[in-house]
Amino acid sequence: MAELIVYVDGFNLYHGLHQQYGRRFLWLDLEKLARTLRPRDQLVKVKYFTASVMNDPDALSRQDAYLQALSAYSGETVEIVKGRYQSKRKTCKQCGGSWTHYEEKETDVNIAVSLVADVATKAATSALVISADSDLAPAVRKAKSLAPGTHIMAAFPPKRSSNELKTLMPASFHIGRAKFAGAQLPDQITDPVTGHVLTRPAKWA
Repeated sequence: MAELIVYVDGFNLYHGLHQQYGRRFLWLDLEKLARTLRPRDQLVKVKYFTASVMNDPDALSRQDAYLQALSAYSGETVEIVKGRYQSKRKTCKQCGGSWTHYEEKETDVNIAVSLVADVATKAATSALVISADSDLAPAVRKAKSLAPGTHIMAAFPPKRSSNELKTLMPASFHIGRAKFAGAQLPDQITDPVTGHVLTRPAKWA
């Protein structure tokens, strides 16, 4: 039985889900999804890579509730790794108007470093990357060269795909609607440490 680590690109997954299904599947049980996608593997860890929302208190509150729910429900099985957003001023060449644009930073680098490190240290014999970000291709190549026997594949979120990753990892596939629908967290979760009740945001119902 293969020992599996799953690497979740939170930015890629969130936007794919939101574009395809709206908000109905955002309260996602990552551990259950991982076990459903690879039922024959022994799940070692799910690593969820994300960054805190900027300049939107309501969205940040929903994100914080979700991250707390993940930790409360799955314990140490789900590890949350945070990157950051960086603000940049952009200007319209036609009208001269300017606005602040936020770019998510570090997620692809964090995934790449973690994947290569885990393979190099033999933390797992199988790796599943939930992302269609082709920037991860160099890390996949390095991981495969370090441990040719490691089974590495990608699971593409909705509305996302990468021919480069598919070529590197022929076993890659798209995640279907039924997998997301069947892997939702309970609407209410009690944190076993604090006793605090975490509730699915009304906007995600």
